[in-house]
Amino acid sequence: MIELSNVSFGYQRGRPLYDDLNLRLSAGSIYGLLGPNGAGKSTLLRLISGLLYPRTGRIQVGNYIPAERKPTFLEDLFLLPEEFYLPPVRIRQFVDSNAPFYPRFDRVQMAGYVREFGLTDDQKLNELSYGQKKKILIGFGLATNTTVLLMDEPTNGLDIPSKGQFRRLVAGAVDDRRTVVISTHQVRDLEALIDPIVILNERGIALNASVEEITARLWFGMVSGNDRPELETSQPLLYSERAVGGYALVTENPASEPSRLDLERLFNAVQAEPERIRQLFSSTLTLTNV
Repeated sequence: MIELSNVSFGYQRGRPLYDDLNLRLSAGSIYGLLGPNGAGKSTLLRLISGLLYPRTGRIQVGNYIPAERKPTFLEDLFLLPEEFYLPPVRIRQFVDSNAPFYPRFDRVQMAGYVREFGLTDDQKLNELSYGQKKKILIGFGLATNTTVLLMDEPTNGLDIPSKGQFRRLVAGAVDDRRTVVISTHQVRDLEALIDPIVILNERGIALNASVEEITARLWFGMVSGNDRPELETSQPLLYSERAVGGYALVTENPASEPSRLDLERLFNAVQAEPERIRQLFSSTLTLTNV
């Protein structure tokens, strides 16, 4: 369990990035963390991992306060940053140097990932492509078997086959005790993987709901037509965009009509109608911002 209670944080005095932020994340899920540039996705991961400290409020990860940086906390959390540096050593040397920090690190599991990635453990990290380096870090993070796994833009630099590989490996490495949080702009890459969805905006948490809750309250679909003012829908319209053959819509869904979640359009709907989204999902937010 990860819980943020009344957290305020900002990089500059008088300009808070978060103000009275509340969020609860449960074990056994792969959370998708979405938000526009500057909304604080990477900052949130750093706060959870104890690399940054809240100005006010409380953050708790399991039985730990991240800011205290206790060794038993650090050995049970892994953060894959968006930007990273890897030393010019062989893969096996990297594993040998870093695995001891994680008591549940599985070397057999890591060796399987290296083979899966088409690499060998005698290859030097500095001779790998950016995408290959990222794969090694992803595999290492999964093999730590930490209770908390945080990933910041993990699919950046991966080609299309590798993104499918990533989804499959992450899905296979999650169990009831593990909480995975993936911050991403690449919503199409992870649409079939992340659930629940957390969306940030300039006010904090705009949405925190499961895919089932989202599709029960919102309808995603298409209507034909060539002229935006002539759009007619049976339910209140939250968002529309021009698409081939008509318009793609997000509407309210009081009758819970089935539809397939479109993460990109959900994100746009949340940014376009934040107050209405908040009202629709107020009963599903575990904790809400004020």
